[in-house]
Amino acid sequence: MGYSPPVTYRAEFRCFAGCPGSWPVTTAIYRCPTCGGLLQVMHDVSALRAHNADYWLRLFDERYHGHTWPYGSGVWGKKEWVMPEMPDDCVVSMYEGGTNLFWAERYGKQLGLDDVWVKLCGNSHSGSFKDLGMTVLVSVVRWALQQGAKIRAIACASTGDTSAALAAYGAAAGLPVVVLLPRGKISTGQLVQPIAHGALVLGLDTDFDGCMAIVKDLAEEGLIYLANSMNPLRIEGQKTVGIEIVQQFGWQLPDFVILPSGNLGNAAALYAGFKMMKDLGLIDRYPRLVAAQAQNANPLYLAWNSGKKEVAPVTAKRTEASAIQIGNPVSAPRAIRALEEMDGIVEQASEQELCDAAARADKTGLYCCPHTAVALAALEKLVARGVIQKHHKTVVISTAAGLKFTEFKVKYHEGTIDGVQSRLANPPVMLPANYGDVADAIKKHFD
Repeated sequence: MGYSPPVTYRAEFRCFAGCPGSWPVTTAIYRCPTCGGLLQVMHDVSALRAHNADYWLRLFDERYHGHTWPYGSGVWGKKEWVMPEMPDDCVVSMYEGGTNLFWAERYGKQLGLDDVWVKLCGNSHSGSFKDLGMTVLVSVVRWALQQGAKIRAIACASTGDTSAALAAYGAAAGLPVVVLLPRGKISTGQLVQPIAHGALVLGLDTDFDGCMAIVKDLAEEGLIYLANSMNPLRIEGQKTVGIEIVQQFGWQLPDFVILPSGNLGNAAALYAGFKMMKDLGLIDRYPRLVAAQAQNANPLYLAWNSGKKEVAPVTAKRTEASAIQIGNPVSAPRAIRALEEMDGIVEQASEQELCDAAARADKTGLYCCPHTAVALAALEKLVARGVIQKHHKTVVISTAAGLKFTEFKVKYHEGTIDGVQSRLANPPVMLPANYGDVADAIKKHFD
């Protein structure tokens, strides 16, 4: 079939609220000049319709996990739907995407379900789904620089994973990176990643929302190029998760998709991917979207379940799900639209619920991060209420590798997480190097 369809496609920035005007994707612009609202990337869907659904299915399957640059990437294999005018020599890719859709058979059966799957987005270069958006953003920055743009550094506020992905892709491209982190509020595994990649790491005495306020001001002054999901380029890469899930099911839809939700860009991204498939005839309906929040950082849960269309900021309390400890999510309007279109549900998980869900899933072979555990806890609650039933095909989005959160696992099994009972703890048994003691311990454990 080849890799260069003979149709010209375009993508550009437009106002999310519908104000007039458009801007090239290489423009350093983050808000609509008219209303001050969010932007989105708009594609020329009419041009994409020059090819039918079967064409796109065959093209994407032909490229999947291939070795023709850059189409083996799970993102760039769908380049026409992501960033169609991007020159191949500007693409910064580390073979992101194409992650395992894991059948959680044993875990699902414990819940009375036959069809539970976990999309392991943490099986990526920097260990989280953030790679999917960052490959697009950093590639566009390289493209803008090629066109003569003046960009001093790319910067983000982060609770860990965004900074790791930005630092990795920035290093691969040879571009300077600045990350603003809330001091003492991210795991060691996340902190060391941007340090190792050579980024300028600034630990601030505030939370994520405080870091985000500062980085937005820096962007408005033109001191940095903004890499947070307020920048819609991130959405373009992340939307391929939804497309890839359907592709991995042989182009069949699941019934539910559940994802951990903090800054809410990922909810918008999933909807964008499913909408593009529907607009181009690959699917004829949407799965139901479930946004799962930690109870200690739940502004979307409070708004949605009160029937409100606007998300009021809250002061996020400490949660083991540190990456979604966000009280003022910048992509809230995008997430509300996604929930409206996808018959959405917003659920929350307490610290006890998320810790137990992580331990329960780990005992079936998963090794999930605390944010994925929030989504698993939401699944368990929806099953208990009868919303998700035995026959439903359900996908939980695992956003990061569990190995980034070793401290969380250790504290749970040591019983040292404040306010949490470690009901499923499995501490090691310390013994002298004596055959009899070892044999007795084995007999005691299994009898």
